[in-house]
Amino acid sequence: MPKKFEEFNLNRQILNAVADAGFTVATPIQEKAIAPVLSGQDIFGIAETGTGKTAAYVLPILMQLKYAQGDSARALILAPTRELAMQITEHIQIFSKYTDLRTVVVYGGLGPKTQIEQIKAGVDIIVATPGRFLDIYLAGHINTQYLKFLVLDEADKMMDMGFIGSIHRILEVVPRKRQNLLFSATMSNLVQKIAGDFLKHPTIIEVAEQATPAATVTQTLYEVPNFKTKINLLQHLMKNDEEFKRLIIFCKTKTVADNIFSFIERRFGAEAVRVIHANKGQNTRINSINNFKEGNIRVLVATDVASRGIDVSEVSHVINFDVPIIIEDYVHRIGRTGRAYSKGDALTFYTPAEKYYIEKIQKLIRQEIPVVPLPSEVFVEETPYEEKQAINRAIDDQKRKEDPDFKGAFHEKKHAAAIAAAARNKTNKQPAWKKKKFKK
Repeated sequence: MPKKFEEFNLNRQILNAVADAGFTVATPIQEKAIAPVLSGQDIFGIAETGTGKTAAYVLPILMQLKYAQGDSARALILAPTRELAMQITEHIQIFSKYTDLRTVVVYGGLGPKTQIEQIKAGVDIIVATPGRFLDIYLAGHINTQYLKFLVLDEADKMMDMGFIGSIHRILEVVPRKRQNLLFSATMSNLVQKIAGDFLKHPTIIEVAEQATPAATVTQTLYEVPNFKTKINLLQHLMKNDEEFKRLIIFCKTKTVADNIFSFIERRFGAEAVRVIHANKGQNTRINSINNFKEGNIRVLVATDVASRGIDVSEVSHVINFDVPIIIEDYVHRIGRTGRAYSKGDALTFYTPAEKYYIEKIQKLIRQEIPVVPLPSEVFVEETPYEEKQAINRAIDDQKRKEDPDFKGAFHEKKHAAAIAAAARNKTNKQPAWKKKKFKK
């Protein structure tokens, strides 16, 4: 039986806030992490997104901070993206509503002036992206000497995004005596390296096998020949608005995301969809996510920049319109549905060029994803010549990755054509004496 929050050593203010938020029983990561964090242990938590890990470290930190004190931060939580930083801040505000604790979130993409003013007004918890935290610290606006807690959330994503240098610089400027908490969905070599630099005799908490999607997510694959057929399949699925009531569509590039957005807007109306990617302004992205959370829009189209920053309950479906090239992102994308104990569906469309990554993903998550035939109502388009060439080139590149000696289908065709041409030339070339022989 899952543990009730009342069974943890949390004070009444926090328990009332937890109850107001509608939480009654702890998820496995919360059950395993809260007590060791309360006892002062360093933690290395391996948990995929959607397991409730934010509350697993926020609740015991709030319990130990208790109330506002001084002007300088006592807890620093680092996150890889502004979306995730805002999501963590939102959780802190929910759980600290009956305390006077002060939280400031700092991230890039907008001027630091307001963030600096908020820090100077007094702060207990700073939630930050590494780059912006260093900018404000180096400008002399953050005092780190009172920090008691340092959290790295989504450490694997931080390593993927190249933040290891920034993390090491931050470790140099925070007090040596502190409690460290690191959470990651996967355990790559870089994550293990930063964990070795960062944690002291940690308690390791693992709530699922590494990179295992939540059991509440049903995964399905659709094999499609080309982009246009993907569009036709998407249109067919979205006609079922009772089942596909709230969905996130993930795309590989900003261009594809904008194209999908325009298509859905034309077919289903401007009020049905929003798109978020790196080229969208910060306020636009925040408003789009909030509209989606509140149920004002049915569809959110996103690139991977947002795959870890959207915490929305009751997302019915995640659709991978493109297969992610960074295969670990697959787990984070589909973790947007099936949150905590809810059920969800993750559908992935893949072309022959993307089959390579599907095989890698299945190896990573150690399970085979069922392939479902295309519905008979979906019109299968003929693949245009240029797209066919691009698919063939991609497949050649993949084979070359696996076998450096592989020359490629294009090379083989060219080589065969050259041999045939040489043979023709040899037949046509006759010695001079033969030519003279047949002259009259």
